[in-house]
Amino acid sequence: MPPNSTSPTLTAAQRWAVAVTALAAMMVTLDSLVVTSALGAIRTALHASIEELEWTVTAYVLTFAVLLMTAAALGDRFGRRRMFITGLAVFAAASAGCALAPDVGALIAARAVQGAGAALLMPLALALLGAAIPADRRSKALGVFAGVTGLAVPVGPLLGGAIVTGVSWPWIFWINIPIAAVLISLALTRIDESFGPKARLDPGALLLVTASAFGIVWALVRGSKAGWGSAEILSTLTVGVLLAVGFVRWQRRAVEPMLPMHLFASRAFSVGNIAIFFEWGSALGALFFMAQFLQTGLGFSPVRAGLALMPWGATTFIVPQIAGVLIGRMGVRPFIVAGLGLHAAAMIWIAVIAEPGLAYQQLIAPLIVSGSGVAMSLPATQSAALGSVAPQYVGKASGAYSTMRQLGGAFGVAVVVAAFASTGSYASAQTFNSGFTAAMVACAVLSLAGALSGLVAPRRIPPTRPSETTDQTAHLVSGPRSDVRNSAWSRAAGSGSDAM
Repeated sequence: MPPNSTSPTLTAAQRWAVAVTALAAMMVTLDSLVVTSALGAIRTALHASIEELEWTVTAYVLTFAVLLMTAAALGDRFGRRRMFITGLAVFAAASAGCALAPDVGALIAARAVQGAGAALLMPLALALLGAAIPADRRSKALGVFAGVTGLAVPVGPLLGGAIVTGVSWPWIFWINIPIAAVLISLALTRIDESFGPKARLDPGALLLVTASAFGIVWALVRGSKAGWGSAEILSTLTVGVLLAVGFVRWQRRAVEPMLPMHLFASRAFSVGNIAIFFEWGSALGALFFMAQFLQTGLGFSPVRAGLALMPWGATTFIVPQIAGVLIGRMGVRPFIVAGLGLHAAAMIWIAVIAEPGLAYQQLIAPLIVSGSGVAMSLPATQSAALGSVAPQYVGKASGAYSTMRQLGGAFGVAVVVAAFASTGSYASAQTFNSGFTAAMVACAVLSLAGALSGLVAPRRIPPTRPSETTDQTAHLVSGPRSDVRNSAWSRAAGSGSDAM
């Protein structure tokens, strides 16, 4: 463990730790976004239906979500660097599987494995960063980490479009392999191994939460095609809900729960998690269809569609810096309610004006409004969820928040695709536009649900104090001693961990 220092300057070893972890997180974030620009090309090349196209996104998000908390526990027990490198290797191998997929079924399977690799990478990147850098230098390191990762938001759709237009869609996955190979080499030679508190793994809880999420998402994805009243949908949805109830009961009785249920007694924690669930469901659902609308509805090339989404991405990179300062003065409630309200208004705006041949200039303003709304509410949900818990629980609270965000994305894509399928299809630009309009309305409804949850957020989040219980998060980032700076780092790390 590096010794504390009064100097704010990062050493060479610490700069390597920041670079390796930030680039790994950026690779994962870029992979989530470049796919949005390639969906049209993938649909055409692999003759994918809307349901199959949906699963190329949902399979990745679903495995990413349900394995996040387990990945952090594996890193603590078996070594963070070891599991981080394992995550890089899994991600690279799955990327090759995606690029070589002969059909859409193989692509979906490879995307699910990719999500598992991403789940290992994201939480362990921050854990390694925290272990490598002493407390007085962490804010600077986190700022670099968040900036590098956040850069993927405006760049992702453009990069994906450029690759699809200039080469072919498999290359959005091939580029991950040399990057992962370099990062593995650097991690082995530039980052020290570290361990955390060896909490007991709980395979029963993991099985319950995975099966529950899969059952619910399966019902949402298949509902339009199989029929919402069919035995398949009713049975899988019922089983999914019952398993979710079983997971809650299991956690209540567990000695070392994956997700301590008492955290939800905090109004701020509950609101933060509910709001991010609906926020990311709406945002990812909108991204899923916006790039397709630009290409199918307006005839844009993939690279031009990526450029067209830059106003949205630029706001999500700039606005959080301002919102983060104001939240400390005004509280989280105004930013959750106003931000998600703006995003909902932008979705309705786009639904009203959408038509084949629409002049792109008419989309710029609602894209900026949407991006600004998402960007101002995101740090507020993070502050609500992570700033309201005692330090010894902040690691698990961060894992819960990240999991709810990813599950919200899977849920949102399923809902939005169901709305599209109920009124539209890919048969023509006109029929696509009909479905797209319904999808944007569904995005607005999801965002409004998040805004409504924000209305009950406390005006101010009371400061938390370390309890006499061992501060596991402080141990994770700087050894067995606990102090206020460690708690602040943990909250900030949770905020920076989830650019996507």
